[in-house]
Amino acid sequence: MKAVIIDYNAGNIRSVENALKRLGVEAVITADHQLIRTADKVIFPGVGEAATTMSFLQANGLDVLIRELTQPVLGICLGMQLMCRYSEEGDTQCLGIFDTEVKRFESQRHEDKVPHMGWNTLYNIGSRVNAPSLFGGIPENSYVYFVHSYYVPFGDYTIATTDYIQPFSAAIQKDNFYATQFHPEKSGAIGEQILKNFLFEI
Repeated sequence: MKAVIIDYNAGNIRSVENALKRLGVEAVITADHQLIRTADKVIFPGVGEAATTMSFLQANGLDVLIRELTQPVLGICLGMQLMCRYSEEGDTQCLGIFDTEVKRFESQRHEDKVPHMGWNTLYNIGSRVNAPSLFGGIPENSYVYFVHSYYVPFGDYTIATTDYIQPFSAAIQKDNFYATQFHPEKSGAIGEQILKNFLFEI
């Protein structure tokens, strides 16, 4: 199996690469259009700022390329947010794969800290009709690791939910595009199983 991690000037790529190595998968880190198009699985990770990162994608034609991909694609954290239509971060028009907006957390109480950072539980896993097997073998209320200040609201694309300040999408899916707000590569055995499901079951 040929797996590619899109290299687009965002952080956290090496930790994803190392997580795949632990599963026996040697991923290619690249921005080369042909390598990305011909991959069996594509991972679109990221830690960074939405507007700057979208500018990089557009300058390198990756915005068009990603939208045209037909194989399974997994967005992680910023990658998930950039797959949406619009982000409040930097007033950014994003890729528009998911017709939804990305919003900034607004603290409701003194103890609400932004960014949301740490372990939180998943629920309503795969609750949408015909949801894919990204969460195969993952029990309700499993803990995964989050670091983010912006979130995707609960909606039609949601395949897993979590709760911080309010319920929001921990994972979304549309056609061949899958995305997690949390970092599976930093989420221990649960995250490893999710990556394994994406690589070998979808």
